[in-house]
Amino acid sequence: MSVMDPQDRNKKQILLRLSPELWRAIAQWAEDDFRPVNGQIEYLLHDSVQRHNRERKRKPGGDPGSPPDGTLSI
Repeated sequence: MSVMDPQDRNKKQILLRLSPELWRAIAQWAEDDFRPVNGQIEYLLHDSVQRHNRERKRKPGGDPGSPPDGTLSI
């Protein structure tokens, strides 16, 4: 039986379907970074949102579908 970290209790769970090729690539990258695959996916998503927010701040007007304050909170 595993004990859940208190921080993990607030995390949302999703079902994610990946191609075998993408899974292998992420698994290898995770191994190279000494992370579990789930942690690697979370890291990649977090990094992507941060980059998106930085790019939006540089562009006047931003994305019309974005939140009014121009940021995505993570």
